[in-house]
Amino acid sequence: MSLAALQSSMEAAVIVAAAPIKTVGLGMAIDGRPILQDITLEIGRGEFAAVLGANGAGKSTLLKVIATLARSTEGTLELFGKTVGRDSAELRRRIGLIAHQSMLYRELTARENLLFFAKLYGIAEPVKRAELLLEVIGLSNRANDPVKSFSRGMVQRVAIARSLLHDPELILADEPFDGLDAPSVAATEQLLRHLHNSGKTILLVNHDISQSLQLASRAVVMRKGRIVIDAAAQSLNASQVLIEVSGA
Repeated sequence: MSLAALQSSMEAAVIVAAAPIKTVGLGMAIDGRPILQDITLEIGRGEFAAVLGANGAGKSTLLKVIATLARSTEGTLELFGKTVGRDSAELRRRIGLIAHQSMLYRELTARENLLFFAKLYGIAEPVKRAELLLEVIGLSNRANDPVKSFSRGMVQRVAIARSLLHDPELILADEPFDGLDAPSVAATEQLLRHLHNSGKTILLVNHDISQSLQLASRAVVMRKGRIVIDAAAQSLNASQVLIEVSGA
């Protein structure tokens, strides 16, 4: 192997081993009002981290910046060892985003939605991938029903399947339990645990502190745009986090 080839191989190995998320001094201000302040954070490969905080703490904004849907005004963001710049299309292909909006077409069936997005993503075997994910989310028996006939929880499960079509390494979930009934919450929790156990890196934004501490292995607590706690979830309890969230 030539020296150039060896160097290239070593650089590739470093990128593969790099943390999926790394921020240094990340900040964002809108009309002079700070939204994010000095966010320095590293999420390792295979971690399940929950971002907690009160409304307006900057949780969803941080997720949008990491998803490359918003740009910070200060600091740096690296995804998989690469600095995020103007052209981040290739990095976005390694991310699965579960957003507030399902981004599904209500008139289409669950299968038709997944096939549409699979082809949009350029999935090699769209039918096979769609059928696999319908089975994973437990909706194979409703695959031919239009999404408009689904409950909120079923729509959420299809939306999660959509976010997984391209087999992303990093899952970003913004309040995935919002508006779900108890059975749907349990199904979504089980799905996130399955993804974590399969080696995916997960960053979850969630307002339910107790639920997050049970699900995640790490808790990142924000207040007024800053990180005030970054610790193993098992080392914290809901009361501690609530005190920090409220600033009491």
